[in-house]
Amino acid sequence: MAYARPIRQIAIVVEDDTIQRDMIALLLEEGHFDVIQCEDAETAALAIKMRHPSLVVTDIKLMGKMDGVELARLAVDCDPGVRVMVISGRPPDSALPEGVKFFEKPVYPPMLLRELAS
Repeated sequence: MAYARPIRQIAIVVEDDTIQRDMIALLLEEGHFDVIQCEDAETAALAIKMRHPSLVVTDIKLMGKMDGVELARLAVDCDPGVRVMVISGRPPDSALPEGVKFFEKPVYPPMLLRELAS
């Protein structure tokens, strides 16, 4: 008899700093997410459209033409039920979409885990 593998939620982590991205991805993987790591918003936008994540964690300042706030809007437009967390060393210049949470860097693991549990 074959046993089905439990369905894991998909999270997309968008951060151009490799250490930050790896740290967040590791926390999410331990929290039973399948994690897709992206270093720019354009790659993440494709992943959002193709993989339909339940969580997107993005920095504001990213390489490329799109920033994290624009990516947050795209994610919510694609799926209004997606949880989006925007992180940055300073507050965003423009308003975030409704329901999107902002966290100021540095983001500490307990803070991130508490938010995921809520």
